[in-house]
Amino acid sequence: MTEIYVDADACPVKREVSRVAERHGVKVWLVSNSGMLSRDAHVESVMVPDGPDEADDWIAERIGPGDICITGDIPLASRCLEAGGSALGHDGRPFTPDNIGMALASRDLMSALRETGEMTGGGRSFSKQDRSRFLQALEVAVQQALKA
Repeated sequence: MTEIYVDADACPVKREVSRVAERHGVKVWLVSNSGMLSRDAHVESVMVPDGPDEADDWIAERIGPGDICITGDIPLASRCLEAGGSALGHDGRPFTPDNIGMALASRDLMSALRETGEMTGGGRSFSKQDRSRFLQALEVAVQQALKA
């Protein structure tokens, strides 16, 4: 049965995930260091110990074929793909075996540029278009997972 795992601490689309999951009867796992709670019956909150990869490890150890991970963490997305699951970024961008290598390389390059001071500041702000694109992409991903 398809389940959705949300790397929840910095996730801007938790409500959208819950709405799509409820419509399809899919269980959601909100995994965080801060103990986020949900009143939705189909959402299970999981609080992991503080640590840089605790939530990632929890998700990667449980995700499997037919499951979906929602994350902005590219290494976690890679681990989910390796486990046979799928992964979506917060902006609706799917991580796939074809694009995950480039995404990891770009992440490493940007990190190096920030460390050297060549680049400062964060990424662009989350937009209404990103939210809309995410909703559409999650809807498609859930429908595909349920058909498989």
